Amino acid sequence: MANKTATILARVEPEVKEEAEEILSQLGISSSVVINALYKKIIRTRGIPFTFDLSTNPVARDEMTDREFDIMMERGLSQAKNSESRPAKDVISDIKKDIREWTR
Repeated sequence: MANKTATILARVEPEVKEEAEEILSQLGISSSVVINALYKKIIRTRGIPFTFDLSTNPVARDEMTDREFDIMMERGLSQAKNSESRPAKDVISDIKKDIREWTR
């Protein structure tokens, strides 16, 4: 494994850091591993591995009408009933697999 001597200093919102690190802890990986994996993915794909698209940004509940919220929830329920979703354990397993591949 390569010697890791570079340091990154990034400012993030305290709540974001706390919540993300809790999830990473549950996954059994460190933020350093995730950042290293992200950087490797950026190098490999020569781009950022996700999009910044205003049309897909989530909307907070208090920014929705009751009808918009009901439609969103009905769509999610329909997707779940039609097996258009995946169990969380499978998603987490895939994330762990991707991270192992990215950190090689």
